[in-house]
Amino acid sequence: MKVYSSLYGAVSLSGKALAFSILGVSAANAETVVIAALGDSLTHGYGVAQGAGFVPQLEAWLVAQGHDVKLQNAGVSGDTTQGGLSRVGWTLGPDVDAMIVSLGGNDALRGIDPAVSKANLAGIVEAGQAADVDVMLIGVQAPMNFGADYKQDFDNLYEALAADYNVTLAPDFFAAIRDLPEDQLRALMQPDGIHPNAEGVAQIVPVLGAYVVEMLEQMQE
Repeated sequence: MKVYSSLYGAVSLSGKALAFSILGVSAANAETVVIAALGDSLTHGYGVAQGAGFVPQLEAWLVAQGHDVKLQNAGVSGDTTQGGLSRVGWTLGPDVDAMIVSLGGNDALRGIDPAVSKANLAGIVEAGQAADVDVMLIGVQAPMNFGADYKQDFDNLYEALAADYNVTLAPDFFAAIRDLPEDQLRALMQPDGIHPNAEGVAQIVPVLGAYVVEMLEQMQE
């Protein structure tokens, strides 16, 4: 159970409404779940208009589903799992209740050893759990550039981490659109063939959003 600090000391979640009442803050505002989205360009919203990227679209979708959430965009274009590990500390601010981690695509494009990527992601998950923050992993699939063995090792590391740390896993960022016919897929991607356009993000969000809802429900148990 997450412990919150107030002017009167630490209070458990069950006493949170009372504590905020004493401080003159509405219980409705106090219950908003703050989710940090730690990732790379897919999270940051590369190449799309402000407000049309993954984080704002996901927040809007979750709110439309009736969830009182606020998402923080901690995506940095070009970031690797090592970069994410180096900045997870300041990403986990005192107001953060949960963290979505979507990293690894740039590792795969650079041929970084999957064992190194796995260790970095493990460090990120451990940092979140040490801060009493619920964590959700979003997997990515490696291209065939470095061979079938590399791809298999890389693709499998997310499931292994989710099992090791008992965290929610969305296996594939692109699951919603990956198997579409080529012409339909091209219409949802930017010209670089790597990043989804705004409509592509809109297709991706409901599928990944369902995993976020799963995490939110587990947080309430």
